Amino acid sequence: MPELPEVETTRRGIAPHVEGREIVEVIVRHRGLRVPVPADLESSLIGTSLGAIGRRSKYLLLPCGERTLLWHLGMSGSLRIARVGDLPKKHDHIDMVVESGNILRYHDPRRFGFVDWLDGSVERDVRLTRLGPEPLSDAFDGDRLYRLSRGRRAAVKPFLMDNAVVVGVGNIYASEALFLAGIDPRRAAGRISRERYDQLASAIREVLAAAITQGGTTLRDFVSGTGEPGYFAQRLNVYGRAGDACRRCGHELRLVTLGQRASVFCPLCQT
Repeated sequence: MPELPEVETTRRGIAPHVEGREIVEVIVRHRGLRVPVPADLESSLIGTSLGAIGRRSKYLLLPCGERTLLWHLGMSGSLRIARVGDLPKKHDHIDMVVESGNILRYHDPRRFGFVDWLDGSVERDVRLTRLGPEPLSDAFDGDRLYRLSRGRRAAVKPFLMDNAVVVGVGNIYASEALFLAGIDPRRAAGRISRERYDQLASAIREVLAAAITQGGTTLRDFVSGTGEPGYFAQRLNVYGRAGDACRRCGHELRLVTLGQRASVFCPLCQT
């Protein structure tokens, strides 16, 4: 599933090719996504211009005239740039054609993603109102993690993956950040000190920033908005490496299940 760095990589990849351009044609080949494609999508978009594309958590925000589209990539979706004349492939469900001849093309084999109109403002849309702060913003720090974790007996890794605590720290990046901070993912969230949460917040920012710089993580079929694969997978320390040697100490990495998600960690480096 695309996580925050993959969605941000997509945003950066598509923006220069479509922002500020008039939408001249919209083609919907399959309306049966996780949320049905709005019936007025084509009629409402044609003739409008795309504004500056934003992101909130794993959602992309596409201003179109006086309205804004909320786009989620689901489990396997991607938004890519094509050109007029490029034949659609299987699972290419939506095309937005702009005046320059570029196409914003949505591909989603599982159809778990969706595109829908934003309900009012970002602050009012029910899908966004309960989200925590962006991890790369000033609103996120170790103090927030420490305060929200008090009294919690659940393991720290599922705590980090709670979007009400902080958005966009999914399975891959939670595993990697906990490794960098030297924290066992099984530790109770409420039993971690303020100092260690400061270290963890810094590790989260470091891991996410590095992943964005590297263009996201290639796991199965992720590619950026311009069709380039991500390369952060080459730098993963623990995720997907159960049974391998720890890059830091050489000890065998262990696999456990936390919150129904696989978690790999080093029992010597993470305490």
